[in-house]
Amino acid sequence: MEGVLDFSKDFDVSLLDRVVTTLYSGSGGQEQQLAQQVLTQFQESPEAWTRVPDIIVQSSNSQTKYIGLQILQKLINTRWKTLPTEQRHGVRNFVVSTIVRIASDEAGMRRERTFINKLNLALIQILKQEWPHDWPGFIPELVESSRTNISLCENNMVILKLLSEEVFDYSTDQMTQAKTNALKIQFNEEFQGIFLLCTEILTEATKTSLIRATLETLLRFLNWIPLNYLFETNVIDLLLNRFLEMADFRNLTLKCLAEVANLSVGPEHDPKFVVLFTHVIASIVRLIPPSTDIPAAYEQAADDGQQFILGVALFLANFLQKHLAVVETEETREVLLGAHAYLVKISRVEEREIFKICVEYWLKLVASLYEDSRGFPLGSGKALVESSTLQLSLDKAAIRLRTYAGILSELRLVVISKMAKPEEVLVVENDEGEMVREFVQESDTIALYKSMRELLVYLTHLDVGETESVLSAKLLKQIDGSEWSWNNLNTLCWAIGSISGTMDEKTESVFFVHVVKNLLGLSEIQRGKDNKVVVASNIMYIVGQYPRYLKNHWRFMKTVVHKLFEFMHEKHQGVQDMACDTFIKIAQKCRRQFVIGHSDEREPFVYEILRLLPQSTVDLSPQQVHTFYEAVGYMITAEADTDRRAELMRSLMSLPTQAWSSLLAQASVDADILKKPETLQILINILRSYVSACTSIGPMFTPQLGEIYEDMMGVYKALSLFIVETVAREGEIASKTPRIRYARTVKKEALKLVGTFVRRHADQEFIKTWIVPAFLEAVLPDYNRSPAVTRDPEVLNALEIFVTRLEGRITPEVPAILDGVFEVTLDMIKLDFVEYPEHRVYFFKLLQSINEHCFLALHSLPGPQFKLFMSSVGWAIKHTQRDVAETGLDISNGLLTNFAASDPSIAKPFYEQFFLNMLQDVFFVLTDADHKSGFKAQSALLCKMVELVETSALGGAVLGKDVYTNNDAFVRQFIVDVFVSAFPHTSRAYLNVFVSDLFLYYHDQGRFKQALRDFLIQLKEFAGDNSELYLDEKEAELQKKALADREAALRVPGMLKPSQIQDDDDDL
Repeated sequence: MEGVLDFSKDFDVSLLDRVVTTLYSGSGGQEQQLAQQVLTQFQESPEAWTRVPDIIVQSSNSQTKYIGLQILQKLINTRWKTLPTEQRHGVRNFVVSTIVRIASDEAGMRRERTFINKLNLALIQILKQEWPHDWPGFIPELVESSRTNISLCENNMVILKLLSEEVFDYSTDQMTQAKTNALKIQFNEEFQGIFLLCTEILTEATKTSLIRATLETLLRFLNWIPLNYLFETNVIDLLLNRFLEMADFRNLTLKCLAEVANLSVGPEHDPKFVVLFTHVIASIVRLIPPSTDIPAAYEQAADDGQQFILGVALFLANFLQKHLAVVETEETREVLLGAHAYLVKISRVEEREIFKICVEYWLKLVASLYEDSRGFPLGSGKALVESSTLQLSLDKAAIRLRTYAGILSELRLVVISKMAKPEEVLVVENDEGEMVREFVQESDTIALYKSMRELLVYLTHLDVGETESVLSAKLLKQIDGSEWSWNNLNTLCWAIGSISGTMDEKTESVFFVHVVKNLLGLSEIQRGKDNKVVVASNIMYIVGQYPRYLKNHWRFMKTVVHKLFEFMHEKHQGVQDMACDTFIKIAQKCRRQFVIGHSDEREPFVYEILRLLPQSTVDLSPQQVHTFYEAVGYMITAEADTDRRAELMRSLMSLPTQAWSSLLAQASVDADILKKPETLQILINILRSYVSACTSIGPMFTPQLGEIYEDMMGVYKALSLFIVETVAREGEIASKTPRIRYARTVKKEALKLVGTFVRRHADQEFIKTWIVPAFLEAVLPDYNRSPAVTRDPEVLNALEIFVTRLEGRITPEVPAILDGVFEVTLDMIKLDFVEYPEHRVYFFKLLQSINEHCFLALHSLPGPQFKLFMSSVGWAIKHTQRDVAETGLDISNGLLTNFAASDPSIAKPFYEQFFLNMLQDVFFVLTDADHKSGFKAQSALLCKMVELVETSALGGAVLGKDVYTNNDAFVRQFIVDVFVSAFPHTSRAYLNVFVSDLFLYYHDQGRFKQALRDFLIQLKEFAGDNSELYLDEKEAELQKKALADREAALRVPGMLKPSQIQDDDDDL
């Protein structure tokens, strides 16, 4: 076997075939292991590519040929530019000749389809390196060869399709911006020959596979093709007249026409689009008669038929989104309405991807109709179009609305019947037909619900009366049983909950009461647990969406809350969860109503809730009880009277406080009681109740925390000692036992309670004086002495909260904090990037906060400790865990900023000792493919460092003392040397240009990042998916879009959910 590794002798292809056969067909053992070893060494040899021609031509084993192609691909991707010109041309010519040889024989091409596809891909990679500067005749040669052989022509179409995809679809993160632009220009300049070839084939060819290949290639061209090729030639006529109604080509043709329809062009091309639209609709009518039940036809159709319906949806949606105004004329009115009728029918098809395409268009249509109708008084759509007082300027809008009135009526029914599940609904039907609690929600369903909700909001505004009438009629059919089903009731109620805020307050009040009363009645008449669960979950969802009505109708809200308390006793986790979730939503949005007096009531309702709290929560799980406590906490914050608020808090916390006092009283007699699992579980629930209440009550929770704070820190110390002693005695395995796990959970909840309180409290002096001393005394020694397996990451999180909240006030305590947690945590995480993930995140967040708020304490650290601190920051940067790496980069950037603003006597030694190491670290992660997602922070840090050098802001530090006195020249040369050492194939000339660009563009973040991206994409060792290099722009674009969407939603009543709208109660 080892003979294949001897490159000094003639190559024995049959021997390599035997090695490959042994590897893939062997039965294990040493011979197969040896084959694996030999094959790996062969593929990694720098001379392996010289054997590729012999492998491809002579091998009789397809696996061997594929291995040869892998070697060739690696050569092209990583070493192409290092090859002499003659060798590059030799490889290029071999690939081309092999493709021509196989593709010219139709039988051979069919037989070796997979192999020639891989060869085509290899050719594309060569073209990206060679064309056009070193291979200017490629396109003319390919076009000319296509006319010599039909099967070769078919494969050439595939090559052109792949090249178009590489240049126009995938180039952004695979090639430099300059290279991409050059290829696009060249493709456009040489496109005439390609286009003539395509039209010749489409006009004259009869071979089905060739026509299909040409249509697929044309499809890839259509999103960038110069418009004159479309509108000044007969290509669209060919598609319409020759291929659209032919079964073999209609799906591809429809895709091409959908691409054309999606083009945004000037009005001079409108007549062509009118012809296109009318012709396509006429063909659709012939292929799918208007009387066709499209949903049923789709279910019964084969894949080809289903794809055609998808194509129709895509064409209609694309055309109507881009060119609706062009066909909104009297001449095309019937065709336009027919197209919309088809789209309504297609919207009923039970295929989510098709439905999403339809929804996208429907949203645009109804939004435009709503914008047009904003001059009308909101109300009935019929009133809008019949009113004699309409201004002349609104006539066009009235006509549009009247035109689409029938379509919109059909659309309302479709949307209501197919309404997606809101994320607030927790009860779903499983595959066995049972109603169960849903724990993981599909992001796709949430996104679809958002779109459908927007659509239904617009439809309601366009005709409130009809929407209300449709919903009420469908609700009555649920009650009389004519349309009763879980799915029908769910979609109906999800639709009702989605239009909250779209009606005027009076109309909404009548509608809401009607709906809830009917649902309560339905709950009474339904039999069977699951039926009642479905009704209950829908009642809770709807009442949670109408806080405006509840807030203004106290008695009704009180009835609803009592009903929620009933649902809390329902032995179904999903119903109980929804009852608690709905309760907390009402408490947040209507909190004042619970603490004020109402007529004919002797006390505010909150007193009754607190009095009946034990009975209300008896059937709830601990987690649900904590939600209940948080909800009541929101009510208490609305109480303005200090004494009454204190009374309410005491009442709310009476049960946890009594349980706490009882346990501590028992512990004072027998300390070992705190070590019992059952006691620890009680402590956990007590503290979680405190955390829940503190979360909603905030800084006003001070008296309640004060009652237990000192004892809680004492319990923390006692449990810490218990854990340390137990692990020391029984070994680390003890940390897995229930009692130790419970003890640690008690400590974690104590830390969470303190952190929650400090985060909400505004008085820094109070926190520093009253909270910090006891906390640090209990926590720091325990963390420092505890075994690694029992150190709680929540300690680091709580300390970060303290530093962030107290800012400079906690500076004197920072040395003690670092002494307690720094080195022991670093010892836990410095051996790899995986163990103790939570410790890593919180540890570096703590360091970041210290650097930001307590820099004075940081740079005052002793030299060895500060050096260790800098090493930890470098370690953070190299993490593949994105949040940790970005925290490390942010710390580095903050350090540079802080030292730049410091006295030169402080800054100078820092820069001289650490600047070059930081520079190496940032280049390490920049050029490591596993760190692509951190490009934004990496480039920002590098830009900052270049700026400091270029503006001589290094506090007088001299970085290249032995060689250079000029930091600028030294750093430039240092960067070049770093890259030459890491990437020896990269030329110094190219690196010098790259470094010059960095120093030229440091003041322009956009151009600086682009120079970096282009350099990284050029590095073949960095090859692969480079889309994450553009993550910054993508995230900024998403953020900008989200802000624009919210601003637009604020202009449409009901478009934002009640939970997304801040009201007076939220400010409490």
